[in-house]
Amino acid sequence: MERKTKVSAEDGKQDLFITREFDLTVELLFKAFEVPEIVEQWMGTRVLKMESRKHGSYQIETPDHTGKVAFRANGTYHEFVPNQKIIRTFEMEGAPFGVQLEFLEFEPLTEHSSKLTMQIVYKSMAQRDQMLQLPFAQGLNMAHNRLQEILGKQGK
Repeated sequence: MERKTKVSAEDGKQDLFITREFDLTVELLFKAFEVPEIVEQWMGTRVLKMESRKHGSYQIETPDHTGKVAFRANGTYHEFVPNQKIIRTFEMEGAPFGVQLEFLEFEPLTEHSSKLTMQIVYKSMAQRDQMLQLPFAQGLNMAHNRLQEILGKQGK
């Protein structure tokens, strides 16, 4: 089955692009990245802090099946324009990837559909390639499928 979330990484560069079209209004899609309760639902994570504004910050953690923290991440919002774009940093605590810079763009396609385009910039090509060795694209596609399912029900 083809993944709806597309990840592309050009050889010789230290960034990658992620695109996904959703059967959601751009306003609803943006809320999936702005409202802590919605983020928790589709990402399967706990939002410890989410200041959805320019110069705000966030911190999330994901427990394993026993309830212990398996993954923690944090970052700072550098730009936050509702229904249009978010520029933020993202850092996985205790991981070898370092801080990455993320550019998220939200685009209305029709009255009831929208597109998310993300550009993620890594410190080096090696860090980007290391990330791509993980089941990154598969996990992102699954998370985006949950986002569509959860918000698709709310939008009806």
